[in-house]
Amino acid sequence: MDIRAAIAAERRELAALLDGLSAGQWDAPTLCAGWRVREVAAHMTMGFRYSLPTMAWELVKARGSLNRMTDRCARKDAATYSTRELAASLGDNAGHPWKPPVGGIAAALGHDVIHGLDITVALGLGRQVPEDRLRILMESVNSRTLKFFGADLGGIELRASDLDWSLGTGTPLSGTAQDLLLLAYGRKLPPGHLHGEMRERFVAA
Repeated sequence: MDIRAAIAAERRELAALLDGLSAGQWDAPTLCAGWRVREVAAHMTMGFRYSLPTMAWELVKARGSLNRMTDRCARKDAATYSTRELAASLGDNAGHPWKPPVGGIAAALGHDVIHGLDITVALGLGRQVPEDRLRILMESVNSRTLKFFGADLGGIELRASDLDWSLGTGTPLSGTAQDLLLLAYGRKLPPGHLHGEMRERFVAA
């Protein structure tokens, strides 16, 4: 599948979903610790607003911490832009060439899919990411992915219940492919998403 086409489709679908959320849902927490839906949406669209020099300056102001920079920018932009503007920004930039500084174009798809799931899973919306997009991301998950996102999966074998996919070795832990991708990207999930004796280790508090 053309990854750029997958990115454009994901952004348009998420923009339509965001545009239909209530005010209460925009202020609801997500799987990104400390961020509401509005901060996640602001972060997802940050790359469309910030030039490379602006991004570099923001990183300098954050004393070189990428996490500190993205958190501060997300909070600032969430307070600056309306929810309608944030949703429109995602859809209007469906074809934007932005990608993360590492990981290439597949990482750009991962950025949109995972942050979209941060929102929809936390809100209990039941959105299913299309299989072709999930497979692109599942094929790109490796030890560097786990390390970068701080995913502690040592001694565990992830087994997808809906697709032919597994990762790692050890005690089996099962769930849908998209839920297991969230684990690989360092997230914890609401109760009821995972099955196996190690599931409580990955349940959000």
